[in-house]
Amino acid sequence: MRFDTAKITTAARKDYEATWLETADLIKKEGRFFSLQGKGRPNELQELIAKMRRILLQLGFNEVSVPTIIDKKEIIAQYGPEAPVILDRLFFLAGLDRPDIGISRKKIQEIRKIVPDFNKVKELQGIFRRYKQSEISSDDLVEILVKELGLKEEQAGGILSLFSEFQKLKPIPTDLTLRSHTTAGWFSVLKETLKREPLPLQLFSIGQKFRREQRLDPTHLYESWTASIVIAAEEISLEDGQRITREILSRIGFDHVKFSIKLATSKYYAPRTEFEVFVEHPKTGEMIEVGDAGFYSPVPLSNYDIAYPVFNLGIGLERVLMVRIGETDIRALAYPYLYKKAKFSDAELSKMIRIARSPGTSTGKMIAAAIFRTARKHADEPSPCEFKAFEGKLLGKHVRVRVVEPEGKTKLVGPAGFNEVYVSDGNVVGVPPRGWVKDEFLGKVRKQGVPTGINYMDAFANLAAREIERAAERGERAVKTRARNVKLPSDINLAIDKVAQRYITANKKRIDVRGPVFTTVVAEIR
Repeated sequence: MRFDTAKITTAARKDYEATWLETADLIKKEGRFFSLQGKGRPNELQELIAKMRRILLQLGFNEVSVPTIIDKKEIIAQYGPEAPVILDRLFFLAGLDRPDIGISRKKIQEIRKIVPDFNKVKELQGIFRRYKQSEISSDDLVEILVKELGLKEEQAGGILSLFSEFQKLKPIPTDLTLRSHTTAGWFSVLKETLKREPLPLQLFSIGQKFRREQRLDPTHLYESWTASIVIAAEEISLEDGQRITREILSRIGFDHVKFSIKLATSKYYAPRTEFEVFVEHPKTGEMIEVGDAGFYSPVPLSNYDIAYPVFNLGIGLERVLMVRIGETDIRALAYPYLYKKAKFSDAELSKMIRIARSPGTSTGKMIAAAIFRTARKHADEPSPCEFKAFEGKLLGKHVRVRVVEPEGKTKLVGPAGFNEVYVSDGNVVGVPPRGWVKDEFLGKVRKQGVPTGINYMDAFANLAAREIERAAERGERAVKTRARNVKLPSDINLAIDKVAQRYITANKKRIDVRGPVFTTVVAEIR
């Protein structure tokens, strides 16, 4: 089933609630129509995240969740005078100020166009007041209207749409931010953990950071994944930190690692302890930055009453994966469905080709099989000719099915009647089952292509059987199904998924199923 999306969107613009109700009938409520397909594949970035988790756990780090939402004051406590510059790269969160909603006489009249006998104005006003005072959550507002006012879902939605106050809400900024680096949350985590666990602390967290980049391009995203570790100990040196960094990266697969002390140190790090981490690209030999590390400065540590040295390492996981697989555009890595062309093997494409229409009854399937056997057996019989394929009961009616060719000087089945559908180098090709031995292209397809398991007559027999079923359902007395000179897949009852069609077109491949089939099936129904 495919939705008529243009029709639905047009109707929804005119009457959203009515369209919302009507389109519910498009969803099947009962029946076993779908089973999970065996085509799951992992996301490469999530695979790397899982591997990094295992490595850090094996090295003795405890996993924790570091807050994603950080108050502005935390940034000030960590960066000191550098904070204003850092705040410029952050996303600040905002909320909607819930409106005061009055109910005028005119509004009551509008409500009664939706609910003719509506008389619970005071109750509705009370619900709006409780909503304003945050006694009712946004998620629960419609449900409260339904329960307390005895409304239907669509009536509740229709009433809310009458109040422009909901449409005019504007975000009000807060001092809460999305973290731009995991360190923003580590200080508070360390402060509390030191009250609960003895030294040394070896903690890690893998999660996203969010940065208000000036542009999105092959090296910049708003969000990215970081594996971040902290080690708090009574004694630990920069040399220790670099040795541990090498150990982690070697387990990911990077043996050649270089460090570079940054000339301009971030204020939350101690001077001359922050260093960038570079690994060698396995293909180009180029040194690529994948991380940043250093010791937290005693100044911000003291703001959190942390009296011990803390080493921190952050590894950009998209950067690591880009190096490992040779990707050059971080957008294609994170969002391949937006920035990367689809790529399918011939085997994958072959699974996107199917018989479009098939009989639904067991007898209908028997008829399809009988048509195929009859056509196969008598394919080369000279015409005019006809052969009975099936006679019996279908949907309580007597059915007689024949394969015929009324025209003379030909055969029961045309030359392409048993062509087989192959996928070869991204092309969909109809291949004769025999002959054409000197045709280089067909020879290559037969040898290297992937067969779909579908031939023209099989697809046509299924179509004819389905047409016979439909005729019996409608009470018709006869039906004729004819296959002529095939030009398109639909001419022979083949369907190719739109995904495959787009891929074939985008890659300048072709769908070539042309061929003369010239077969007719007739059925008498009594």
